[in-house]
Amino acid sequence: MADYNTLARPYAKAAFEYALSEGKLADWSAMLGLVAEAASNKEVAVFLLNPSLSSDVKAELLLEICQAKIDDQSSNFIKLLSEKSRLPLIPVIAGMYEAFRAEQEKSVEAIVTSAFALEADQQQLLVNALRKRLNREVTLKVEIDKRLIGGVIIRTGDLVIDGSIRGKIAKLAESLKS
Repeated sequence: MADYNTLARPYAKAAFEYALSEGKLADWSAMLGLVAEAASNKEVAVFLLNPSLSSDVKAELLLEICQAKIDDQSSNFIKLLSEKSRLPLIPVIAGMYEAFRAEQEKSVEAIVTSAFALEADQQQLLVNALRKRLNREVTLKVEIDKRLIGGVIIRTGDLVIDGSIRGKIAKLAESLKS
């Protein structure tokens, strides 16, 4: 079967273009996030992959689970995905949609891994520095990993900045080996 990204891209792009034209980027983001979360549930995923069930039954299950965030256009989108046997791609579609939205809004999520919890002023300093470097709005997602010893590792897109003590020790050890 073709790569999931290749299969999901046209659906994500179509959903994004529709939401953009209607001014509903946030609404579709919330809907796709909810549907992706539901589709990622182990029991629901097994149900969606069951070949003996009709596409209508699969679509109705997702629509029932996510009814709070589903409008007519969203419902039509879910039904189309079901008819084309693309419901298992919803998490990939949602991820691509978010990437299109971030590009449109000139925003990016930076994952900051630190040995210790960062205070609000430290987080703001990181946001300001990343905003200046990337020329985009930045939202931080902070993770704690005590193995870093100190410092931070920042990941956003294909950019990785390793300012951790563990990383510096690894570089030093590598240079001593050569």
